[in-house]
Amino acid sequence: MVATLTSAVLLTTLVNRPIEAASIAVKEGQKIGFMGDSITQAGAEPQGYVTLVIRGLEANGIQATAVPAGISGHKSNQMLERLDRDVLSKKPDWMTLSCGVNDVWHGANGIPLDAYKKNITEIVEKSQAAGVKVMILTSTMIGEDAPNSNNQKLATYNDFLRDLAKKKKCRLADLNADMQAAITKAGPDHKGNLLTSDGVHMNPGGNRMMATGVLKAFGLSAKQLKKAQDSWSKPATATAH
Repeated sequence: MVATLTSAVLLTTLVNRPIEAASIAVKEGQKIGFMGDSITQAGAEPQGYVTLVIRGLEANGIQATAVPAGISGHKSNQMLERLDRDVLSKKPDWMTLSCGVNDVWHGANGIPLDAYKKNITEIVEKSQAAGVKVMILTSTMIGEDAPNSNNQKLATYNDFLRDLAKKKKCRLADLNADMQAAITKAGPDHKGNLLTSDGVHMNPGGNRMMATGVLKAFGLSAKQLKKAQDSWSKPATATAH
C-alpha cells in the first residue's frame, strides 16, 4: 500500500511538472529580442525590465538570452528600418515590440497614426515571416495623468496595437492598462510620479511593472510571477545578452 501511494505521488509530480513548464511560452535556451526606444534601452540595465524578464524566467527554471534592441528617441519608422540589423539577423525565437511613445510624444516630428499602423504592421509581418514570434507591448503613459492630450492621443495608437495583436495572433502585454491601474490604485493622495522618473522613463517600480506584464503575457502563473518578483530583490547573477 505504501509503495502504491509513493508511486502515485511520484507519478503526480512527474505529470504536473511538465504541465507547469508548458504554461510558459519561452523555452529553455531561447533568445528574446527586445525592440524599442529609450525605455527599452534603459531596460537592459541591471534593474531594467529587459533584465528582470530574463531573471524572472531564470527563477522559474528557464534560461533565456536577451537581445537588447532599444535606441533612445526611436519611432516606428526607425525601428522598421533597423529591424533586420538589430533583431532578425540575431535569429531570436521571440521579439517584444515596444513602440509608440515617441511617435506621439514628438508632436509634429512624430508619426501620424496611419503611418504608424503601416510601420508596426510591417514590423510584425516581417518578424513572423522570419519565424520570430512577436509579443506586442502597449505603449506606457506620457505623463502619469491619463486625461492629458498626449495620453488621449496615445490611446488610439494602443487601440490599434490591441487589435493588431488579435489579428496577427501575437501575445499582448497591455502595459498601458497595467500602468493606469497601478496609478489608480495608488489614489489621488499619492505625491509625485509612481512608476517613472519624469513621467515617461521608468523608475525601478516602473521597470518591475513592465517586466511583470511581459512575464504574465508569456504565460507565467500568479505563483510563477511571485517567484520571479522575489528573485528581483536578490543579488543579480551575470546575464548573457
